[in-house]
Amino acid sequence: MYKRGTPWRELAPGGIIPQAGTAEEYNAGTWRTFRPVRDDEKCIDCFFCWVYCPDNAIVAADGHIKGTPYELVHCKGCGLCAKVCPKDAISMVKETECED
Repeated sequence: MYKRGTPWRELAPGGIIPQAGTAEEYNAGTWRTFRPVRDDEKCIDCFFCWVYCPDNAIVAADGHIKGTPYELVHCKGCGLCAKVCPKDAISMVKETECED
């Protein structure tokens, strides 16, 4: 992983990502505008949100979706989970309107 201030000559050329999985090292959720809010009553545990989440922000265990742990702040608020939900169990809510 590159450190801030790494000289450009030491960086990988042309968009090559030399190390995968670095998103988990960053608090990327601090700049999101919207966050997904799941309605437990509507959720059928189809796992579409879990499969499509590009940030690995949705927790699943024991055959059920457990939610998005906002304290881990990997969710960037892209809305893919809400878009793919067949039961409209996920709505995107402005970050400023959410209660933690």
